[in-house]
Amino acid sequence: MSSTAPLVSGLTANKAAASHCAYVTLVTNADYAMGALALARSIQLSGTQADIVVLHTGGVADAALEPLSELGCRLIRTELLNTSDAFNERHARGKLHANAPFTKGRKPAFHSPLDNFCKLRLWQLTEYQACVFIDADALVLRNIDKLFGYPEFSAAPNVYETLRDFHRMNSGVFVARPSAETFAAMLKVLDQPSTFWRRTDQTFLETFFPDWHGLPVTMNMLQYVWFNLPELWDWKQIGVLHYQYEKPWEKDHPRSAELKPLIDLWHAYLDGKSIPDIASLPNPFTDAAA
Repeated sequence: MSSTAPLVSGLTANKAAASHCAYVTLVTNADYAMGALALARSIQLSGTQADIVVLHTGGVADAALEPLSELGCRLIRTELLNTSDAFNERHARGKLHANAPFTKGRKPAFHSPLDNFCKLRLWQLTEYQACVFIDADALVLRNIDKLFGYPEFSAAPNVYETLRDFHRMNSGVFVARPSAETFAAMLKVLDQPSTFWRRTDQTFLETFFPDWHGLPVTMNMLQYVWFNLPELWDWKQIGVLHYQYEKPWEKDHPRSAELKPLIDLWHAYLDGKSIPDIASLPNPFTDAAA
């Protein structure tokens, strides 16, 4: 990889910014590095001119990041936030999963809740006027550059089971305006005595931005919609497909048979081969009605 250059405290980049806008993702281990490769390839294929930025922590080896560098991504090394020992203990994997268990789906073994707060480093990327954050377990299926014009803070609802979930936010895709002042304000709110963010960054951002702007559900289509709410699924409208809970690179996970068409699509983007025409793919409710 190329030589690094310091940005601000806690961040080091492999090259300078080339655009005023950026798609940003976070990689905290080799699994998410693989996910980020499929995501970055899908973003490039959308025809965007925006930068693709990969925030990565010390848990990722250079060899896992090399394909992202070769693809032209801007790699930015980041450290975990300087949170207190008590905060870290409350949000450690075992403690968080015990106090706020996931009952709707299964999180993989490499899920590390404390790493999620590194998303807040996005607000330190002040060389950009606007950023669209996308989780590394997602794909961009068509050009979504229009999101750079959306206000801060914009995110899609956390809908994947019932329509009652439209009032909740999902932080897998969001629009933000980097700002040192906003980042400093976030840190003051984040680590208060006894604070517990049940869904880590998601709960925090929903609290910090109580009047968040709603993106269309198609800008963060959660994979469980495929079988729970198939009437909402329309390949022609989906901008971002988000593989929440089980990941498409996990072998034989509990939902692998139900989600096979989505898993096959992810592997096509990872390999960069035989990527289908998205608009021509069959919708789940079409198959059910046949």
